[in-house]
Amino acid sequence: MPSSPVYKVIFQNGNQVVEIFARQIYQSDMWGFIEVEELLFGERSQILVDPAEEKLKTEFSGVQRSYIPLHSVIRIDEVAKEGVAKISDVKPGENTNVTSFPMPSAPAKPRSSDD
Repeated sequence: MPSSPVYKVIFQNGNQVVEIFARQIYQSDMWGFIEVEELLFGERSQILVDPAEEKLKTEFSGVQRSYIPLHSVIRIDEVAKEGVAKISDVKPGENTNVTSFPMPSAPAKPRSSDD
């Protein structure tokens, strides 16, 4: 019996790019989101501890399912095995190929009839 697939999901969260691994990923019933379940993190028996991965483990501890907005997703890959979860900071103006999805500006205030 083949093992269940592993997916690498890379998405932008504010000024950070997050890379996580999961066993289940699918389009959500909530429009505009993907659902990510069964998050995978490295074994705790490793001698070396990656602070970024530990931060993600803490952030996602107790999470059964995560909903990620489609416009935040950079890439989803099916991979042979899980890797190390990562968080990378993206500084505004930095030369990178990752850009935030353009969002509309705040709506204009209605003009009063006195104007």
